[in-house]
Amino acid sequence: MAKTSVEVSSLQKVYESYFNIGAAVNLRTIETQQNLLAKHFNSITAENDMKFELLQPEEGKFTFERADKLAAFAQTHRMKMRGHTLVWHNQTPDWVFENSNGEQVTRDQLLQRMKDHMNTVMQRYKGQIYCWDVVNEAVTDEGPELYRKTNWLDIIGEDYIEKAFEFAHAADPDALLFYNDYNESNPGKREKIYQLVKSLVDKGVPIHGVGLQAHWNLTNSSLEDIRAAIERYASLGLKLQLTELDISVFNHEDKRTDLIEPTAEMIELQTQRYQQVFELLREYRGVITAVTFWGAADDYTWLNDFPVRGRKNWPFLFDENHQPKEAFWKVINF
Repeated sequence: MAKTSVEVSSLQKVYESYFNIGAAVNLRTIETQQNLLAKHFNSITAENDMKFELLQPEEGKFTFERADKLAAFAQTHRMKMRGHTLVWHNQTPDWVFENSNGEQVTRDQLLQRMKDHMNTVMQRYKGQIYCWDVVNEAVTDEGPELYRKTNWLDIIGEDYIEKAFEFAHAADPDALLFYNDYNESNPGKREKIYQLVKSLVDKGVPIHGVGLQAHWNLTNSSLEDIRAAIERYASLGLKLQLTELDISVFNHEDKRTDLIEPTAEMIELQTQRYQQVFELLREYRGVITAVTFWGAADDYTWLNDFPVRGRKNWPFLFDENHQPKEAFWKVINF
């Protein structure tokens, strides 16, 4: 049995004058990791339970039970809550884009469905969820095209993004609205994200921040690229949040599946990496308002089996027994 860590400093308290410290959660982890979450985190994000397919699997039939439990957990533990996510090409049911005959809906029909979904969801959690990832992953990873090809883009057109932010702002005028993406520090994709967000700012669209997913590994993204991304996005006058932080112990080319625990080298490199990343983040406390991990401890991570099936990963500051790793001490002792 894991010993309790009463003597361990609270991560959220150490960083309370810098930025909020968050974790992605689900119905399982709010039970299995409850003590850890309550001690070290002051913000949560629903890992999957607030995505379109789980909130409205059929038209007009909303299923809020799971999301409500997560929101209640946040309230019980006096945590802030981020909303994730409203408009995304993944985890959106087919009915959204089809009429009763199975044919593609019109632009106006799809806009109305987007608006209705946002109104129902955002107004339900008004006053509980302080910010939303309104649009998620809308730009391409490579190539000359700016916009990722999705049903939203194909049916509505390029202005689906600004419409989403306008609808979101109308649904909850007090909520902070973010554009969220991955590979956000890669120079090529960084410039696409910057171009998209700048166009929204220039048009007066109600956008308040950029979410850097921050799914990084031992070497990528480089600290120089992370710094450049932070400065580039912040130059637009927006707030930044790291929304899905984890540091995989496997570099991209490492496809091993035989490890049952991280090697000593992996642990050392991950420790150095977390220390360097948080040193950098503290420099930008004026623009970074939250750092959310995409999980809390190594007993549960989406990186298990992804992107390599059959592979375990150990991406967090806390181990499988919820005990602080060496990286944790480097992050809080500065």
